[in-house]
Amino acid sequence: MTALLSESAGADEGVDMDGDITDVPFDDLGYDSLALLQTTGLIERQWEVVLDEEAVSEARTPGQYLEVVNQALNARAAA
Repeated sequence: MTALLSESAGADEGVDMDGDITDVPFDDLGYDSLALLQTTGLIERQWEVVLDEEAVSEARTPGQYLEVVNQALNARAAA
């Protein structure tokens, strides 16, 4: 996940993306809505899923965002 975030938006230089960022707010990581939109596009193309736009916009941390991604992947696997 951190690799996708780094690829999509380029976090602040001072943020340790190698550490546990699960509960660090996106704002503190230097990510804005455009960065998350780009990340969402990458995930949707790479894993052929459609993420819930409302849930993505409500995600405030990488952990919450990952939950949205996992829900979409699980729904696809169940279909």
